Amino acid sequence: MCESKREWRVVAKNLRESLSSEEKDERIARHVLSSYFMQAESFFVYLSFGSEVGTKELISELLARGKRVCVPRISGKEMLAVPYSDKLVEGVHHILQPETGEDTFCEVTLCPLLLADKEGTRLGYGGGYYDRYFSSHPQTVRVGLMYAGQAVELLPKALHDIPLQYAFTEEGERKF
Repeated sequence: MCESKREWRVVAKNLRESLSSEEKDERIARHVLSSYFMQAESFFVYLSFGSEVGTKELISELLARGKRVCVPRISGKEMLAVPYSDKLVEGVHHILQPETGEDTFCEVTLCPLLLADKEGTRLGYGGGYYDRYFSSHPQTVRVGLMYAGQAVELLPKALHDIPLQYAFTEEGERKF
């Protein structure tokens, strides 16, 4: 079993690539869109890349339903939730982001991950962007989008790690 977060990340990236599929992404989006979270008016949603759970169709449907959608924009070490725009530029780590925009509070945050454990501990890429964001926006509901196979029993946890409250997989919703 892996001991460090670095070891877990190597294993998790390969695992997620083997689990990723458009069919699963569609099922995850359907679960989100039929959940009680749809009572919220605003969503902070990552712009997916690589083998992350796809969010393009989910963002389109949220917008079509009249929801306010914000996406990440990295500014230094800080991640801002800025209103979605069709005009995106390449940002940190070659991830698309709006060129400008002010940090805007959203009721629900949908975030990517590599792994999550039974307590909601999230293993990300190691930049700490989501933990810092959650720390400065404690009132947002923290929801991970993941494939069922990304669930593990227990991950190493640091003091600054802020756990998820919920996750959606192709199998449905999980509450932590």
